Amino acid sequence: MKAIVQTKYGSPDVLSLMEVDRPAVKDNGVLVRVHASSVNAGDWHLMRGTPFIARLAFGLRKPKFKTLGMDVAGQVEAVGQNVTQFRPGDEVFGDISECGFGAFAEYVCVPQDALVIKPANISFEQAAAVPAAALTALHALCKSGQIQAGQRVLINGASGGVGSFAVQIAKAFGAEVTAVCSTKKVDMVRSIGADRIIDYTQTDVTKTGQTYDLILDAAAYRSVFNYLPILTPTGTYVLIGGSTTRLFQVMLFLGPLISLMSRRKVKCLVLTPTQADLVILRDLLEAGKIVPWIDRRYHLSEVPAAIRHLEQRQVVGKVAISVAPVGL
Repeated sequence: MKAIVQTKYGSPDVLSLMEVDRPAVKDNGVLVRVHASSVNAGDWHLMRGTPFIARLAFGLRKPKFKTLGMDVAGQVEAVGQNVTQFRPGDEVFGDISECGFGAFAEYVCVPQDALVIKPANISFEQAAAVPAAALTALHALCKSGQIQAGQRVLINGASGGVGSFAVQIAKAFGAEVTAVCSTKKVDMVRSIGADRIIDYTQTDVTKTGQTYDLILDAAAYRSVFNYLPILTPTGTYVLIGGSTTRLFQVMLFLGPLISLMSRRKVKCLVLTPTQADLVILRDLLEAGKIVPWIDRRYHLSEVPAAIRHLEQRQVVGKVAISVAPVGL
């Protein structure tokens, strides 16, 4: 089979399309013929080996995982003898970041609990755009943010992969959503259901006089202290991503200190994808309450170009990777 392979850390130039062995089917494994994947910030960080501390888990001098890709959508080719949830021919999608990655390939074998049945009303590319980004948004809003119907929610970075799903999920849970984005992305953010849009090139969100019950920061360019004046006395701020220094500041210092001194909560997202969460997303997709927005599409051989595009931080929604030949 063909797969994108890397043997060292570096720029997208370290990625090569190669012929490799098709994975064997394990007893609890599902062999998926990959139709589509998508790229995420995690892919470029693992490709480059940054932040350096991540190499303790993913390979100190060279990558532990030779093929990246955490989002997968495709058709079940074969199943192991212990698999009860799927059978050959099923259309599935999932986040495989907890089981070795490998979606930038024609086939991948993963545990059955990493997958759910793909909704019939979306394409493979749309399904592949969902898992990692939408699971991040779901956890940030529901598990870290404890979102409630009627709350005022601010989403910073609303046009990106995580942000675009966060807008839609927050609306699905009955929140009033204010979205922050740049001028050229306003129309897209309006189309996915934001109640109010703030163009950060024209207006400073911290100077509007409005306060919020929940702030989800998917852009992570400004200090937490900038947002505290617009957080309600019992509100929650959730940081997604950002520099290693800032993540440690929020997790180990600012978060506990602010919670100690007030009823506000400052949290840094820690994500562990589960099949139950994928089911929630599947139900929202089937109901049309979330719709993936695809910025660009690339073929498997163009994964390096796709990651270069993502690294420019100008993507609207998600970047899809088409793996299966046209017509499948």
